[in-house]
Amino acid sequence: MDAVLRLGYDAAGNIARALAAVTPASDTKLLRALRARRGIRARYATWARADRVAARAMLWMHAPSVGEGLQARPVLQLARRERPDLQLAYTFFSPSAAAFARGLDVDFADYLPFDTVGDGEAALDALAPRALVFSKLDVWPNLARIAAERGVNLGLVSATLAEGSSRRRGMAARLLSDAYARLDAVGAIDARDAERLVDLGVRRDRIEVTGDTRYDQVWARVRGVDRAAGLVAMLTSDRPTLVAGSTWPADERPLLAAWTRVRAAVPEARLVIAPHEPTDSHLTPIERWAAEARVRSARLGGDDAPNADVVIVDRLGVLGDLYALATVAYVGGGFHAAGLHSVLEPAAFGVPVLFGPRYANSRDAELLIVAGGGASEATESGLESRLRAWLTDGSARREAGDAARELVGRGLGAAERSWKLVANLLGA
Repeated sequence: MDAVLRLGYDAAGNIARALAAVTPASDTKLLRALRARRGIRARYATWARADRVAARAMLWMHAPSVGEGLQARPVLQLARRERPDLQLAYTFFSPSAAAFARGLDVDFADYLPFDTVGDGEAALDALAPRALVFSKLDVWPNLARIAAERGVNLGLVSATLAEGSSRRRGMAARLLSDAYARLDAVGAIDARDAERLVDLGVRRDRIEVTGDTRYDQVWARVRGVDRAAGLVAMLTSDRPTLVAGSTWPADERPLLAAWTRVRAAVPEARLVIAPHEPTDSHLTPIERWAAEARVRSARLGGDDAPNADVVIVDRLGVLGDLYALATVAYVGGGFHAAGLHSVLEPAAFGVPVLFGPRYANSRDAELLIVAGGGASEATESGLESRLRAWLTDGSARREAGDAARELVGRGLGAAERSWKLVANLLGA
């Protein structure tokens, strides 16, 4: 990173740090992210004084949000099982990952400080890791530089880089290339990712293809679902069921219009819909649509949910289990600017997966289409046609569902390979 760019980057980090000190309480993600960093150096130091055991090596894993956290979790689980002598630290960037982090079996979990020199030094002083491993792609320049200077081994697992990623050009490439060059070991998802990561600055001799740990993660979750208890048991039905997960209003407009026509052909069909943000402002328009379409709707927590034609999921953290109810699944984000959410969870249950047209950055969606386990549709009529076919043609549905499950099965083993890479960074 050149001197001028470094100066600007450091200034931006310090401005963000100053803003954190005065940010008011708010429900907006940006303000929550700022406010969460208030007093962060003191939190790290307090934990270190009370709980850091100098005689135990520390593995620090960082994942910016929940998706990357799901990739980190299998590695952390193997670390806990294979190396009980270790202490484990987990950091995240987004407020959406705070609840996920609390559920991990780690010794320390908190937000990642801003990437300033002072915050990086304070975090490294407190955690004193032997290895710092990033999940998926985000590598922070100052933190990586300071850690490398202290002799901390740096790694990256489940590493992937889209063909059109902005990180590969312009200011982003100049800013990040040194950080990627400092990585001691990188586990790429596939060979194409490995080549693109070399272009980003990773040294070729430090990369190996280890796969995507999310495949192991979702497979384990599917195997752990108890169909005889909880929400899954409450909602189990013989009715053909579409489970639509992580939807945005941009998904819901064409999907709900298509669903109205599907039910005219398949009147016993049921919809379970889990919006990405289950706030009242997001749930109420779905309830309004159901009333206008003259179908019975109920929120997940309501007494009428088992008998409703439309079950509206009003909470986070349950979607992965609810896909067990699906005859067909729809994954949201494909009509939204943020892009497609994960298609692996429903695929692991062995159901066909439908999504919108914006999936260019989803390797898994592309693989599902090629395998015959998923499909993308860009219009209401396309969604209607695909849903009607899968809901009424049992043979076509089973063929697509089997292809989806087999795709996930072929990706298993990445967690073990990634853990081996991390274990080498940790040494004896």
